[in-house]
Amino acid sequence: MAKKYIATPSRTNELLNTFGLTAKKSLGQNFLMEPNILGKMMAAGDIDKTTDAIEIGPGIGALTEFLALYGRRVLAFEIDQRLLPVLDVSLADYDNVEIIHGDILEAELKDLIPTKLPDSNRLAVVANLPYYITTPIIFQLLESQLAFDVFVLMMQKEVAERLTAQVGTKAYGSLTIAIQYYCDSKIAFTVPKTVFKPQPNVDSAILKLTRLDRPRVEVADQAFFFELVRSAFVQRRKTLWNNLRAAYGLDQDKLDQIRFALEESHIDPKRRAETLTIDEFAVLADHLVARGFQAKA
Repeated sequence: MAKKYIATPSRTNELLNTFGLTAKKSLGQNFLMEPNILGKMMAAGDIDKTTDAIEIGPGIGALTEFLALYGRRVLAFEIDQRLLPVLDVSLADYDNVEIIHGDILEAELKDLIPTKLPDSNRLAVVANLPYYITTPIIFQLLESQLAFDVFVLMMQKEVAERLTAQVGTKAYGSLTIAIQYYCDSKIAFTVPKTVFKPQPNVDSAILKLTRLDRPRVEVADQAFFFELVRSAFVQRRKTLWNNLRAAYGLDQDKLDQIRFALEESHIDPKRRAETLTIDEFAVLADHLVARGFQAKA
């Protein structure tokens, strides 16, 4: 008899009915019911038997099952205690999966991952992320300095478009630049809302992030660089000068220093932040740091 994947309508409904479960809206839960999508995610991330995977929010185990089949080992973090007995049943056939009950944002990953996944050759983060926690999780993992090679993340299509936007477009912003700093990024494919239970209001997309060996730009003060970028986008319709003046122009000397730094960087203060490349932001940040600017405490 052919294997019935968890990510099929019949198996999903069977598990939910058996355990009397419904999706928890507060946790952004939507259960995927199309195994072909999961196969494409494995291909997008080149998940194979050399790959150890970190999964966030396994739910009833649909994605976890494919990671177990394609990958070497899986460490999955599930915050919803109701789902732990479901996962015990749905993943009973796989001895290369470990479920950790807890919030990945509170986990001591630097200690946990080397302990749980020793001698790892290739580390991937694969997840179906709810909207409200997408960016906090991505940036906590990117800033953790752990040796993640690739991220394959299902998220709202609009968020994926913001994270991969081109300079000069409306979607381009501080999140785009932060992703560029750490990774090569691309949308691998889109996922229609019709393959989920319950059906969300919008389509999803698979975002692939490939970690760079070193940050895309070298900056004198990383914390100030990111603060500058965020400040520049506070009010998108305002000029770079107006946003920087609001953020740093406490007195005339500060204003003069900002003006000189812009001149040294060959950046017109009348431009908007969305027209600046990551390289231009890096140059401007370094000129400001050289003039005594630093990240606020």
